[in-house]
Amino acid sequence: MTSPQTPQSPPPTRDTAALYQASMAALNDALRAAAIERDVEVALSTFCAATRSTLGDREAHERPGGLKPGEKQFSVSGVFLLASDGRKNILVAEHGFPAEQHRLRIPVELGHPGWVVENRRALLLANTDDDKDFKQILKTARMGSSMYSPLIWHDQFIGQLITASQARHTYGPHDHAIHQAFANAAAAVFMANGGPAFLRVVSQGAASEDAPA
Repeated sequence: MTSPQTPQSPPPTRDTAALYQASMAALNDALRAAAIERDVEVALSTFCAATRSTLGDREAHERPGGLKPGEKQFSVSGVFLLASDGRKNILVAEHGFPAEQHRLRIPVELGHPGWVVENRRALLLANTDDDKDFKQILKTARMGSSMYSPLIWHDQFIGQLITASQARHTYGPHDHAIHQAFANAAAAVFMANGGPAFLRVVSQGAASEDAPA
């Protein structure tokens, strides 16, 4: 007989005013840092670092069902760029991923990053346990809450900003709305810093292993 799963508490009401205030300050700091950065990947990294450190419910892991036995709370962020040939998503500017997954390449149709490419729309998975189609991409853990926001410039799909945490219900609609603002800013910085040339280089580079099944 299997033991029943720990019921998950509903996400509480958060101080959204404080969230927006902190997020706008973080976005402003990221834009200022990116404006003086000549390396496009480092510039994108400022947005990934900001979403990882600013967004999400900091108490999600303390609630019943937030973490499963043996799990610990942590977050990751990065950008999946759509390869020049349109066949792969390539991980760049990542924070929190294992070093061996730098320049990770996954099939363009894989999982929810693939859904974002196909639909050109943002996606929030507050609790990935609720989605039977969720695919593990991080090598070391299956994330419990994740956000995906496309980078689009002049109707061209560039890639997507992804941010995920181990604890379920870390992210909600307010986090995701702000996440999309970060993605839009990242798209502009990508184009301003010679992003298309960078994409051609990484598209031709050596690939790391694909995501775990």
